[in-house]
Amino acid sequence: MINVLVCDDSALMRRTLKGIIESDPDLKVIGTARDGEDAVNKARELKPDVITMDINMPTIDGITALQIITDENIAPVIMVSSLTKEGAVITFEALELGAFDYVAKPDGTVSSNIKTITFELTGKLKAAARAGTLIKLKRKRISVKKLALKYRKYESKKPIVKKLQKTGIGYKAVAIGISTGGPKTIFDVLPYLPNNLNCAVFLVQHMPTTFTTHFAERINENSPMECVEAKPGLTVKPGTIYLAKGGYHLTLFKNSKNEILIRTPTRPPHLFIPSVGIMMESVLSVFGSDTVGVLMTGMGDDGADAMVQIKEAGGITIAESEESAIVFGMPAEAIKRGGANIIAPSWDIAEEIIKAVNTGNGETK
Repeated sequence: MINVLVCDDSALMRRTLKGIIESDPDLKVIGTARDGEDAVNKARELKPDVITMDINMPTIDGITALQIITDENIAPVIMVSSLTKEGAVITFEALELGAFDYVAKPDGTVSSNIKTITFELTGKLKAAARAGTLIKLKRKRISVKKLALKYRKYESKKPIVKKLQKTGIGYKAVAIGISTGGPKTIFDVLPYLPNNLNCAVFLVQHMPTTFTTHFAERINENSPMECVEAKPGLTVKPGTIYLAKGGYHLTLFKNSKNEILIRTPTRPPHLFIPSVGIMMESVLSVFGSDTVGVLMTGMGDDGADAMVQIKEAGGITIAESEESAIVFGMPAEAIKRGGANIIAPSWDIAEEIIKAVNTGNGETK
């Protein structure tokens, strides 16, 4: 049984979350808290396996409570945040401070539709409660500080374009899929890809529509490559990261001028929109063996079959190892199905991508 502490200043929301959580027989709410101070005190007293935390609360807010709980290593924390621009900003700050992940409230602070998050919330609670999560979260908070010097040698302001013979496109594609635990783990990778790397990067992070615009801005501010939210009709160019917009797939097509353009369909229907698998398959259909597939932390198996297809087509595939993956779900499935040339912790993935783009030679580890 997984014991959960629910923290929210709304009595209605506390009851609603309790009902959602206990609809799963493996989860039990052992306490509720009405504000951040109450949350910290009950976390210390009850020692839950995982905590849900509202952001906007009186006395002590959710961010401050998160910091205290994280510093004391009491339990993993999942933020429950509103689907607003302000909610996105604060949520990403919470992730940087050590929150496990977040679940977005569908319609604001109190919503009669919050039961739509049942699948996501219960899944993330179970993932957060797994053994070793606190250790991995702590490692994430300190690992980025050690990466800067490692990749300084790759810094450059000069774009380099090398003509490739296989597709005639002139550059490679890096297709990255990531989910639970991803909004912070991806910063173990993207800031260390130089802007002269001869590739375009296509990124799917399972995330609500209202969050991806701000997420693209954060990536852009912290990465040498330019990052843009994928929009229909955009012309793909090397040195750019294309982030799939929440609620839309990210696909590609080549026109008669040999230009590669972005498409953002809402079909086919999928458990996740955007889907990692659909993005990877589309990238592979255009770039062929010049595709580098990367699958990182996340629940489920989205992208696992596409990794197999990329590998079989002669591309290079990289799966995040259990050592660093906050949730060893998606990459584990790719590995089980034989879809990984390379298995590496998040802090080594940028280097593996650079090698794959520059040489095309990967080795199974």
